[in-house]
Amino acid sequence: MEKNQEVETKNGEGVEESKSLKDGSICGYESLHSLLSANLKPEIFQEVSRLLLGLNCGRAIDTIVLPESTKALSSEHDFDLQAFCFHADKELLRAPRVVRVGLIQNSISLPTTAPFLDQKRAIFQKLKPIIEVAGSSGVNIVCLQEAWMMPFAFCTREKRWCEFAEPVDGESTRFLQDLALKFNMVIISSILERDVNHGETLWNTAVIIGNHGNIIGKHRKLFWQNHIPRVGDFNESTYYMEGNTGHPVFETAYGKIGVNICYGRHHPLNWLAFGLNGAEIVFNPSATVGELSEPMWPIEARNAAIANSYFVGSINRVGTEIFPNPFTSGDGKPQHADFGHFYGSSHFSAPDASCTPSLSRNMDGLLISDMDLNLCRQLKDKWGFRMTARYEVYAELLANYLKPDFKPQVISDPLLHKKTL
Repeated sequence: MEKNQEVETKNGEGVEESKSLKDGSICGYESLHSLLSANLKPEIFQEVSRLLLGLNCGRAIDTIVLPESTKALSSEHDFDLQAFCFHADKELLRAPRVVRVGLIQNSISLPTTAPFLDQKRAIFQKLKPIIEVAGSSGVNIVCLQEAWMMPFAFCTREKRWCEFAEPVDGESTRFLQDLALKFNMVIISSILERDVNHGETLWNTAVIIGNHGNIIGKHRKLFWQNHIPRVGDFNESTYYMEGNTGHPVFETAYGKIGVNICYGRHHPLNWLAFGLNGAEIVFNPSATVGELSEPMWPIEARNAAIANSYFVGSINRVGTEIFPNPFTSGDGKPQHADFGHFYGSSHFSAPDASCTPSLSRNMDGLLISDMDLNLCRQLKDKWGFRMTARYEVYAELLANYLKPDFKPQVISDPLLHKKTL
């Protein structure tokens, strides 16, 4: 859990309160990018940005100018709005395949002590104008954060939060289907699923809603070999089963997409599997807090985009959610009533190692990006990762690893344990 911290002053004579406050800012700034921009000389900031964000087709990521009306709506509804563009090289035999993609991060709307139905409906009310701004801005695919329709109560172990679970075709999906149809937009919705056909089993599920308002399919948080987190406060196995849907890629009107839900991003083979199945964009709807994962957040997604030659959209919820009953995590720390700060910072990563600046660390937000999907194949041709990988060697190693009598391939120095005179 993030607390106000005290840090030593440069002369060591005293302490001052850190400006990384509970509101989630970084020394009073919305994001690392804004902090650097405000405090570095322009020429230094340009070079730092090149190193942090990379170059797309040899130049810095371009921004997209959105209509003033959308900017006005973002101010009216108090959410961060940013837009960028990933280019690809011009090809002689293929036309550009540009798709406009959006990521939405948000805090909950009411205290967790409010009636559950009121909490859910308030989140709907908050999300609707943000989704409408995405749709009116021409976004083709938009992805929401993990379990967007409820507080992230999977730390508390209290079963009453299971009431938020709903079928794939439940209230949240119906709400989004209308918007998908209205704006001709694919929507990825991560919900707590109640499987009424299989004994009311619960799953952490991404529902893929097509641009005609239809349900294309679903993907459950990975996989039959346990990828449900049990780290610190994250004891999610109390609530839902390990997913059983494999690594599906959904072919939509705007491209082939996969969904690697939250904790799945820590497993490189998940990212690989979506790539082997042909994904061009993989979304990572998440709910993660600063103390636990923030240094990993920009690295894992960017590495996945590079290694698998596809785009990655990383979405994290934002805010601090305080629960009525304190809980503990079995780690010796005192009981507490919140997870810590969900640090937002949603961003896009591209296969050429470039990435966008992140959304705010403490505000709701919509990040829009144009991306030419031709870049995926261009990077496959450039680096040849698919052709130079040794899948048969990896497969043999994994097959042997699963055997009870597996022995690691370790070659020891013969002098390592030799006694000296």
